[in-house]
Amino acid sequence: MKQRWLFTLLTVNLALSSILPGWSSRIKDIARIERPRSIQIIGYGLVTGLNNSGDSRRSTFTLQSVVSMLKRFGVTVPQVNQLNLRLRNVAAVMVTATIDPFMSPGTRFDVRVSSLGDARSLQGGVLLLTPLVAEDGTVYATAQGPLTVGGFQIEAAGSMVAKNMVNTAIVVNGGILEKALPADFVTNNKVRIILNEPDFTTAARIAEVINATPNFADAANAIDARTVEVHLPDNLSTNQIIARIAQLESLQVTPDPPARVVINERTGTVVVGGNVQLLPAVIAHGGLEIRVQLERIAVPPPPFTIAETKVLERATLQALEEYRAATPIEGAATVQEIADALNKLKVTPRDLIAIFQALKKAGVLQAELIVE
Repeated sequence: MKQRWLFTLLTVNLALSSILPGWSSRIKDIARIERPRSIQIIGYGLVTGLNNSGDSRRSTFTLQSVVSMLKRFGVTVPQVNQLNLRLRNVAAVMVTATIDPFMSPGTRFDVRVSSLGDARSLQGGVLLLTPLVAEDGTVYATAQGPLTVGGFQIEAAGSMVAKNMVNTAIVVNGGILEKALPADFVTNNKVRIILNEPDFTTAARIAEVINATPNFADAANAIDARTVEVHLPDNLSTNQIIARIAQLESLQVTPDPPARVVINERTGTVVVGGNVQLLPAVIAHGGLEIRVQLERIAVPPPPFTIAETKVLERATLQALEEYRAATPIEGAATVQEIADALNKLKVTPRDLIAIFQALKKAGVLQAELIVE
């Protein structure tokens, strides 16, 4: 079973490596068109309608916020009475969201609400109108609506039953965009293609494929390992620009992924990339297993006595040493050859991790070793 696990793991990678030389991907799957970044917005608001699970008097900022809100609606609370307010159905919260450059005013989006004070639960609450600002203080959106809590908390007679967190919630489609972000993705008749994984070879291949495409002759230049710049003709309409970009995204390119071995020691997972190679080496792997077994022995009392039967414990120690001969590797250029070489050792996943780490230290493993 252990050997089958190793063979299956490396055979999956063999299947990938066998098609790697002819494998291609769309540009949109390995890169993206550069555009203005999304921005995060934040706001301070109040949630009402809680079932006696809101902030206590210790959260003085909640009291101040309620008094200020009532004053805006023409309701004045005397200074003497402010200290006696009990607002366990109100909670102060922070409202956060992320907006995209291509969102237009009036677009609705989800917002996340989190308790700021000592409220026990936000379940059943309603977020009051809250302005959402960016880091420069500009108001980009507002939020309001009923909260959706992904859990529950029930208390009765001193006992409590809870599931997930009840101090955070989501207002579905509660945010409304008031001001759109700049969405210019063409600068000086140029667009930039940003690779998800920086690689000089892949960037050069993308530029080569684009330059060989009609309408893009000599239009692309690889700026660095992450960026490819494409020059568009002058006087193109917006529709024509979008059509050209769509054409760029659909082009097929053969990426050149780096040779990597990724190891997760917590789960015993090992993933071997298709470009991994091994230099000639000799591997000897063995193990020592120690077993400790506890035995209980009943000792009866001597004849014609009233003593009770005694139970004695005795430990049995056994050491087993596994012997495995050294296995030579003539140099493995493919995942299949690596699988064949390592399967001779009949190792477990944990042993496989130790072997790859040792191969890397010895300079035999021609790949980047990533241990998580």
